[in-house]
Amino acid sequence: MKKGIHPENYRPVVFKDMSNGDMFLTKSTCKTNDTVEFEGETYPVVKIEISSTSHPFYTGKSKLVDTAGRVDKFMSRYGKAAKK
Repeated sequence: MKKGIHPENYRPVVFKDMSNGDMFLTKSTCKTNDTVEFEGETYPVVKIEISSTSHPFYTGKSKLVDTAGRVDKFMSRYGKAAKK
């Protein structure tokens, strides 16, 4: 790795998922003024909208798409042209 291109001010930071309240501790250089109590210690906290604990790809919970309605809508519009 090249020397002198990476920041030196890594510190423990808690990332908090605002959609479900889950928190995890990691090292980061993110700047924040907020703090939170995590596992008996006080750390700076970065609030995030979504994480692996709430993202549908990782949780396996995804929205069902109404494909039958889309097919019916397509056939009502263009079905007559296909029958000729």
